Amino acid sequence: MRIILYTGKGGVGKTSIAAATAVKAAARGTRTVVLSTDLAHSLGDSLGISLGPEPQKVSSNLWAQETDIYYNLKTHWGAVQAWLSALLLWQGSADPLIADEITVLPGMDELANLLWINRHRESGQYDLVIVDAAPTGETLRLLSFPHTMRWWMEHVFPIHRRLMGAARPLLRPLIDVPLPEDRVYATLETLFANLERLHTMLTDPRLTTVRLVVNPEKMVVAEAQRAHTYFQLFGYPTDLVIVNRVLPVDITDPFFAKWKDSQETHLNRIHEAFHPLQIKNVPLFEDEVVGIGPLSRMGDVLFGADDPTSIFFQGQTHTFHQLRDGTYALAIPMPFLTSQDVRLSQTGEDLFVRAGQYRRHLILPRALASYHATRAKFDEERKTLRITLEKPSYQGIG
Repeated sequence: MRIILYTGKGGVGKTSIAAATAVKAAARGTRTVVLSTDLAHSLGDSLGISLGPEPQKVSSNLWAQETDIYYNLKTHWGAVQAWLSALLLWQGSADPLIADEITVLPGMDELANLLWINRHRESGQYDLVIVDAAPTGETLRLLSFPHTMRWWMEHVFPIHRRLMGAARPLLRPLIDVPLPEDRVYATLETLFANLERLHTMLTDPRLTTVRLVVNPEKMVVAEAQRAHTYFQLFGYPTDLVIVNRVLPVDITDPFFAKWKDSQETHLNRIHEAFHPLQIKNVPLFEDEVVGIGPLSRMGDVLFGADDPTSIFFQGQTHTFHQLRDGTYALAIPMPFLTSQDVRLSQTGEDLFVRAGQYRRHLILPRALASYHATRAKFDEERKTLRITLEKPSYQGIG
């Protein structure tokens, strides 16, 4: 089975790309389900049909769904939400409607949608799951949720449950406060187990890859670079960058001259920023891409004779490791590099690397944006460039 997760800045056309990939894969005989986890669903609009919360057959080998957040939340969060609502109502701090809304943790609605991946894999009905995910900011928060919840479940949850189990019989006759029942803890344990399975699947490079959809525009590319860095940090494998709405080279209208020059500049930047990931371009079509026919055409232009379920890149484009002295080591594989004359320049979180004809532009994680790249050394044996990032020392005034 394969899982492909598409994300990108809002408005870049990731839903169309996800749907086109699904149509292309289904046409090749792959049993495919494409689902939208974005709260602002547009998958049905892209396919030109109305979709519901359960998978609906669209064509031969193709199913699609727009998940229902209320159904999902009741399934995965219902007992916890009911207790939190009762607690808020007991305090008199909210009416029932508001209590129902504010007891959902930020990101829980999208996370519950993403748990459909577990169900689709366990069902055995599909060979390919394509996820039209939320824009990159929401997706990053979503994918970091298992790490946060793991810490809470390992350090706080066992103590809290033991204490509450012992204190509940004593407290109940004395105070009229809604106390968490065992089913609340059972719901949390089940949710955590599902999250663990989901995290294992999404970080398995043989099973899952993330694909970034961008437009050749400055802000879009910068956000995609930042997202890619965080995907590397959290271990989510990325195998492809898709540049959507590229102006055709045969456009000669003077109105588009500056747009073409601008796009050429950003296309070069994309290749520098995401190397060695494979990059595929999709032209700006003359009409809206809506319906199976136009999506099939987009899929053919995007993948050609390639199998859309292929893994187009394996490995990590760069990694970060904290050293004992508090500095960080940034490792960049460079298997074809022969020159050891490395030049570094840095502006804030933007790091520029040049080695011979090789050029690379990286955006550092925000936590390392204040660090300075001080040394670079090429490891000839491992064909890896290692860059040392040091935190600046600040001198006091006086």
